[in-house]
Amino acid sequence: MTSTALGRNRLLLLACVLLALFAALGAAVSVRHGAPLPGDGAAHTWALGHRPPEAEASARGITATGGGVGPYLLAVAAGVIAGRGVGGRVLAVVGVLGVLLAGQFLRTGLMELFARPRPAPADWAAAASGYAFPSGHTTTSALVAGLLAWAVARRAAPATARTACALVVCWAAAVGLSRVYLVVHWASDVLGGWLLAAGWLGLCAHVAARRGRPAAAP
Repeated sequence: MTSTALGRNRLLLLACVLLALFAALGAAVSVRHGAPLPGDGAAHTWALGHRPPEAEASARGITATGGGVGPYLLAVAAGVIAGRGVGGRVLAVVGVLGVLLAGQFLRTGLMELFARPRPAPADWAAAASGYAFPSGHTTTSALVAGLLAWAVARRAAPATARTACALVVCWAAAVGLSRVYLVVHWASDVLGGWLLAAGWLGLCAHVAARRGRPAAAP
């Protein structure tokens, strides 16, 4: 087996493990009929007791970057960075948006399937809608962070790529944590979003590698 094929197989294995962990978490949510899982209550209580106005305003600003049109503009930027020439950039943008939109479609379907209620609205510190699991803002920001990391890894020097990847990962982590801090999601909703996004990116990277297109592991 060639090193390229071995790398593809490892990527597929990683994606399957992540998606299996997501499935196990989803099964736990279903078995408990959406009730908080171990750890959810502690995170919820801590957030309610540690929300000074300044921190709350900062969390709302961070959480806003994980929704709306912003993530899609970042995904377009990832495609522009990854492609070469006008035609290559157009194809890269189409591919990146396809990965993001397909991931969003998958996430939306799973939210409807699990139909998990959010925490009590009286505790919210930000607007929210729809079901809770997996967290939409968390999944979206993690998908975009993975796509940006892939794009930068293709074009930048290794040191620059490592720094950029660390920054986008920290941004996605901050968006997810802000959802718990603002009490619009349970901690397990955020964990589910991270697992789903990473697993989906891994599958897409595996498919791209099999088609002979260079793809960095998310």
